[in-house]
Amino acid sequence: MPRPNAKSGTTMAEGRELLPRHATRVSRTAPLNAAFKRIRLLLCDVDGVLTDASVFIGGMQELKRFNIRDGLGLVRLRRAGLKVGWISGRPSPATTRRARELKIDFLRQGKGSKVCAVESLLAQTGFRWDEVCYMGDDIIDLGVLKRAGLAVAVANGVAEVRAAADYVTQASGGHGAVREVVELILKAQNKWARIVAEYAA
Repeated sequence: MPRPNAKSGTTMAEGRELLPRHATRVSRTAPLNAAFKRIRLLLCDVDGVLTDASVFIGGMQELKRFNIRDGLGLVRLRRAGLKVGWISGRPSPATTRRARELKIDFLRQGKGSKVCAVESLLAQTGFRWDEVCYMGDDIIDLGVLKRAGLAVAVANGVAEVRAAADYVTQASGGHGAVREVVELILKAQNKWARIVAEYAA
């Protein structure tokens, strides 16, 4: 079952800040399922969402722990026709390598505004803000969460992010939160059953 937003007690956040005129977002009265149904681009923060926020430093290279079920979910999401992007404020060879393995469509790493990074992607792809699902865990993600059509916080995200989210995952970052959202998107778009059937054949 979807976890209600802690601030409002409903599945869609209320009282959200008004957006620029060109940005449309899902109506706060719209069912959560309808919000997942309209998503065409899933964007994720990396550290704390795709990982458990741990970084191992001291050897020859930096190490991060990625969840294998998240990875399969993202592969299947792409095969189902959706686009996937990672937006990280911290450049990392480990992130780059994992993104290449999964053939992630868009990878943006580096300091600077995440909002500007996403707006650049929207200009490149022609997608609108209301077609974007963004997953975050920390205050650096708030600007994008306010604008995304569907704002998602991981279960162990900071309080401000959980309060700004339309949906808070049951799973923590790095422990299947991304897979949880992928399945919700694919189920809302009537694509999940076909994927399961492929593996069950």
